[in-house]
Amino acid sequence: MADKRTMTLNLTEQEMKVLEQLAESKELTKTGVLRQALRLYQLVSFRLDMGEKLYFENGPEKTKSELAMLT
Repeated sequence: MADKRTMTLNLTEQEMKVLEQLAESKELTKTGVLRQALRLYQLVSFRLDMGEKLYFENGPEKTKSELAMLT
């Protein structure tokens, strides 16, 4: 197992509420949610850097919205 390091993270009340809600709904710890978020962000960033695009498809009408990220 990789060495672990400790970090202090300052969140607003709203950000903490979102983190707690996600942790509860996904049955994860807050640390688990943040780890998953980091892995997802890393994957999305890598794929966008490779020139790929990410879309969300909406309902039966199949309308698509492209995800735009600041680089």
